Amino acid sequence: MRNLGAELCGTMDLAGLEGRFPMHDDSRLKPPFWKHDAYTLNLLRDALTTGCRRVARPSGTVVDYGSGTAPYREVVSPLFSDYVACDIVAGDGVDVVLASDQRLPFEDATVDCVLSVQVLEHVWDVDGYLRECGRVLKPGGRLVLSTHGTWLYHPHPTDYRRWTRDGLIRELTERGFIPESVQALVGPLAWTTQFRAIGYHTALSRFGVPGKWVSAAICGFMHLRMKLEDWLTPSSIRESNSAVYVIVATGPQAGA
Repeated sequence: MRNLGAELCGTMDLAGLEGRFPMHDDSRLKPPFWKHDAYTLNLLRDALTTGCRRVARPSGTVVDYGSGTAPYREVVSPLFSDYVACDIVAGDGVDVVLASDQRLPFEDATVDCVLSVQVLEHVWDVDGYLRECGRVLKPGGRLVLSTHGTWLYHPHPTDYRRWTRDGLIRELTERGFIPESVQALVGPLAWTTQFRAIGYHTALSRFGVPGKWVSAAICGFMHLRMKLEDWLTPSSIRESNSAVYVIVATGPQAGA
């Protein structure tokens, strides 16, 4: 498999930008059971893997648009010939640093899949972002997108919005996308527990190693509690009141 990301980067000057992202680790892809957000991250990883397997193209190109450290490269890249991680700043895992207009370095209708993982809530110009996704997708190409329904404020470096299921679907259909599937992750009983786990972790982490051990014990218990709470929550409620939504959608047709 050729390194399309390296080809696109060319001789780009990245001096001064290195180190803006932490070194890549498995904390998002394979979080330990006692990590404060492990339950949500595990569900997200599995949903993204399922979505990407549905749209896999062994000879195709997938673009991770707003990749950060590209934590899902390991599970997504084997499904395509080329995986290209694009972000606005350089860092470990980033193949292409985007220009200030955040335009992807691809011609129209040349990409098989665009992956967008927990990015949309941090984007002010949602219309521009989604239209750029649609611009690069081939006819029949897919967008695999996840974002928050309900979550705590978490700026990276900003945090602008949340969506209902209906609102997120409308955002896509208004721009010509055709949603094929929607996975709702972490229902209302479980996300209230998830937020408490985050709160305990944040507070206890101030007390050094002892606090982290206590946090791990509490969060491990809450992980089990979230599993039970989601099992008890009717799917009809969870589907419209979740912390995270993962959508697979066909891209806009030419001229749409």
